[in-house]
Amino acid sequence: MEKLAIFDVDFTITKKETLMELYKFVVFKDLKNIRFLPRALFSGLMYSIKVYDERKVKESFLKFIDKIHEEDLDVLAKEYYRNVLKKILYKDAIDMIKNLKSEGCKIYLISASPEFYLKELYDIKEVDVIIGTRFSMDNGFFARKMDGLNCKGEEKVRRLKKYLKENNIEVDYKNSYMFSDSLSDKPLLDLVGNPYLINYKKKNDFKILNWK
Repeated sequence: MEKLAIFDVDFTITKKETLMELYKFVVFKDLKNIRFLPRALFSGLMYSIKVYDERKVKESFLKFIDKIHEEDLDVLAKEYYRNVLKKILYKDAIDMIKNLKSEGCKIYLISASPEFYLKELYDIKEVDVIIGTRFSMDNGFFARKMDGLNCKGEEKVRRLKKYLKENNIEVDYKNSYMFSDSLSDKPLLDLVGNPYLINYKKKNDFKILNWK
């Protein structure tokens, strides 16, 4: 049986929200992309007043890369990782990943953020599996349509168990770990024997780690 060390990504192993950082990176590459800012702000407003769900918000927000060719999207993801994403990782998170890997855990990153750029985190050699929200391609072009459900809450557990079943992996959950900044990950936190909240300020039943 395998021991897992599961990590959320945004504000768990990163200091910032990764999708917004991607948008800022795209704007800095070409200032013409600032024209998508009103759409981004509108999408956020619609979500805050519960008009849009998270699927609608993400599909609307990603207008700034709509119809980009998959090869160009791959290049963009690599540039984003190299110039931004790898620079906003918590050192304490990377140290924990390395320590738990050395203790025999398999390292899983499971996030609601888009998988098309999260996969660049395989650059961290200790990472074994990355599961994120997927988006469709239409004849090789980014379609801005979510493929399946937003990978959050119970969907994270479903996606994890689907991967484990497909790969015939049995897990020692009692001796596994889960790290997240948010109680939206309670389904995964409840799954393991060693759950931790990261930089969490409110009183709760989970142990808290403060990462920098």
